[in-house]
Amino acid sequence: MTGAEALRAAIPRLTAAGVADPARDARLLLAHAMGIPPDRLTLSLPEPLGEDAADRYAAAIARRIARQPVSQITGRRLFWGRSFRVTRDTLDPRPETEALVALALERPFTKMLDLGTGTGCILLSCLGGMPFATGVGTDISPAALAVAEENAQSLDLAKRARFAQSDWFSNISGRFDLIVSNPPYIAAAEMAELSPEVRDWEPHGALTPGGDGLDAYRAIARGTGARLMAGGRLLLEIGPTQGAAVAALLRAQGFDRVGVRQDLDGRDRVVHATKPGDPDDCGAA
Repeated sequence: MTGAEALRAAIPRLTAAGVADPARDARLLLAHAMGIPPDRLTLSLPEPLGEDAADRYAAAIARRIARQPVSQITGRRLFWGRSFRVTRDTLDPRPETEALVALALERPFTKMLDLGTGTGCILLSCLGGMPFATGVGTDISPAALAVAEENAQSLDLAKRARFAQSDWFSNISGRFDLIVSNPPYIAAAEMAELSPEVRDWEPHGALTPGGDGLDAYRAIARGTGARLMAGGRLLLEIGPTQGAAVAALLRAQGFDRVGVRQDLDGRDRVVHATKPGDPDDCGAA
């Protein structure tokens, strides 16, 4: 059996399972099974598929039919131009989250805090774009922190990033001139509507805080003031209908210049705010 024959057999099986883009996923998983970059797959399709590669491909297709995300099967996901390790203990980095990174990098910062870091994709992408900065990533999950630390090592950022187990600010001291978070924000009533890839395979603690989906924002709004320098920024990823509610929570805590930034699809994606004070002091010790 050639790679092309294996690919042709896999696509209709993924289609029947309800996979959204079966041809793309079949190709990505075949490249992974063959141990080659996806952009080299076309050249290899006419060649016979070795027994080991065929077995790996069959197992990968079975996992995808069960609606496990491709990133969990391959163990990698591209984000902001870098490859991140992904497991079932972490939220899958999503393209829309890059809007938060882009906004963070619009202004210099020296010390950042990433609350609920997961894979570390936000923290490490920001540090990669700000060579003089250092940062802390927190998570309540030790397994997620282990993944983030592995990503920091593989991206040569371990010297500028450290990680701590913390329930929001409970184990954090010091002050930062940038605080970011992509917290759980899906309302409990919305969980059943999620795709199987998200609902059945990603950690629920990273998806929903329960209730109306705003509890994490309430906790962050209350705790940020003590950890953010005067003139420092707070950037929060949100669901596309939550901008007004999250902005109101921050204004109630006395934040200035509260606004909402859209993602590339034109949906509200990041609420940003500034702590009152002189921005020239935001990098002070």
